[in-house]
Amino acid sequence: MRDFIFLLSNHVISEVSSKFDILKSKRNTGLSPGGDTQFDIDDIAESAVYDFLVKSDKKIAYYSEDKGLKKLCEEPEYLLIIDPIDGTRGAAAGLECSCFSIAVSSYKEDACINDIKYALLYEFKTKSTFYADHTGGFEISNAKSQLSQTMSPSKMFWSMEFNGHPAQIMTYSLGELIDKSANPGGVFIFNSASYSISRIITGQLDCYVDIGNRLVRDVPELEKEFRKVGNGQLLHLFPYDIAAAVYIAKKAGVVITDAYGDDLGKTKLLDISKDNLQSCIAASNKELHTAVMKSIRWINSINEIEGVLY
Repeated sequence: MRDFIFLLSNHVISEVSSKFDILKSKRNTGLSPGGDTQFDIDDIAESAVYDFLVKSDKKIAYYSEDKGLKKLCEEPEYLLIIDPIDGTRGAAAGLECSCFSIAVSSYKEDACINDIKYALLYEFKTKSTFYADHTGGFEISNAKSQLSQTMSPSKMFWSMEFNGHPAQIMTYSLGELIDKSANPGGVFIFNSASYSISRIITGQLDCYVDIGNRLVRDVPELEKEFRKVGNGQLLHLFPYDIAAAVYIAKKAGVVITDAYGDDLGKTKLLDISKDNLQSCIAASNKELHTAVMKSIRWINSINEIEGVLY
């Protein structure tokens, strides 16, 4: 299976690279089942995935961002969770912050992150790879695994999520972290959970923060504000966004949880319903993870931010 998912990744990246057009790649072509905007470059990658897998003799089913669940035989043995391009906007702009993401488990309808046996992140621009499996295999190409020892949020280099997240609400909650770290550290927006998490593994970043889903869970009245900027949908972390990255990050020693500090292992791989959407805080060490959690201004009620919204 290791060789198979590397071959699939190489095929997709080759197809995208050969057909990439900096002007055409940024054209909107519709919405994914989860509600995220799809671009021309997404269509190329999705087609490449299907064309490769449909010719395979393996008994597989796969779930991808745009196509949903596809069973390629009557009794699948493997389930592949694929995000053909995690970081579409970066890929469409020709930047480095995008990955092909794939996680593999045995096929079952209630499979979750804890059931993953193989996972791979393959960067489009640099061709760097991050791989881990259930046998203890852990490989990185073109980089080193070196977690930073930064423990202070004021000095951390980190990224956060804004796609489908109302800017005023996010800056209300994360403003202290942004103000503390923007100058003595660094604040980035990559629009790719996989890329951001992989940067923690290499030591380039110290932390990744996406708290949108917790904010809505804590204060349900905020849901309408998130839907306003999310094509009418909740654009929080879907299973295909984080499945491979969470598995690999854990193998690398990254402290990675949801925004409550709970393990993400029970996240169902085939469920993109509201109740299975996730948040994420990933950090290079436990001390930093704890400090970041304490530095976020958690919203307790809609009344608390009425002045911010209106």
